[in-house]
Amino acid sequence: MTWAALGSAATLAAALGAVCLGSGCASVGATMGYYAQSVGGHVALMQRARPVDAWLADATTPPALKDRLALARQLRRFAVNELALPDNASYTRYADLGRNAAVWNVVGAPELSLTLRTWCYPVMGCVGYRGYFDQAEAEAEGQVLRTEGLEVSVYGVPAYSTLGWTNWIGGDPLLNTLVNAGEAQLARLIFHELAHQVLYLGGDTAFNESYATAVERLGLARWQAATGRQVDDAAVLQRGADFRALTRRTRAALAALYAGGEPEPVKRQRKAELMAAMRAEHAAMKARPDGPWAGYTGYDAWFARANNASLALQAAYDALVPGFERLFQQQGGDFARFHAEVRRLADLPAEQRRAALSVTP
Repeated sequence: MTWAALGSAATLAAALGAVCLGSGCASVGATMGYYAQSVGGHVALMQRARPVDAWLADATTPPALKDRLALARQLRRFAVNELALPDNASYTRYADLGRNAAVWNVVGAPELSLTLRTWCYPVMGCVGYRGYFDQAEAEAEGQVLRTEGLEVSVYGVPAYSTLGWTNWIGGDPLLNTLVNAGEAQLARLIFHELAHQVLYLGGDTAFNESYATAVERLGLARWQAATGRQVDDAAVLQRGADFRALTRRTRAALAALYAGGEPEPVKRQRKAELMAAMRAEHAAMKARPDGPWAGYTGYDAWFARANNASLALQAAYDALVPGFERLFQQQGGDFARFHAEVRRLADLPAEQRRAALSVTP
């Protein structure tokens, strides 16, 4: 699975001294504590970073790391020259965080809704997640949301973007959480995070994340065509497509159920049946003796924890992607024209943006 989630809108807002406006802020003290961990976590990350060239020139740098950093540098150059992504300081430095996630995001949704809980900040608008540099703090926030009756997902992400605001002090660095991924994953993450620096529309998580996801997928295809390397095998691609199709069908059925007029006990029962059916279909795909799913366990944890929050988050990353991919083709496969057209869409009211991407608001 590819989760290149930002986790950074709140972090950047904290760095700017913003005041939390969302209902998730229980008190001024709690809000300031959140800001402190955001600023402190990002500063600590920046302090660990050294230029990629310095790592490559250092005789003590492990050869495997040098290879990955050299690849990242190639991908960074490709992103600028071929994908019309920003040419700036981001991803020209590297830091080893000594952990397996850059930040941990918290998302929540009601028991009978696929609407993500949001946290709102000046400038950045409202986002459907809250990021923490410390896993324990993220888990604690998740528990607070559960006491409010929300279904919650807490998950680690390998990268986040400061949307270009920190390029004057070195930009977003490459991290061990990115660099240690496979070639396809590394390419996706770099392309995805740089796309957020092209455009970030405050208050529309689905637009932002689906756009960046489209860029990562289109960019990876362009990278593979240019290099002649098939960095994602057919099984990986098929599993990803099957996962998206299964979760999309489940979300559609749940959305229709939640919007209906049945009593809540009936909705709860039907919801349980739909979730069970989704898990059973995943198990059936794995049980086949051949094919891309045979014995594959990479999605097991996701399905075991799946709830309204994780399904709603998945929608933020996938729901508008087909529309963006179609827009790219309409622009003749030209990334510069594509980015310009996306900026034009971003200036439209939300209903018009969704209509242009053929998605019901």
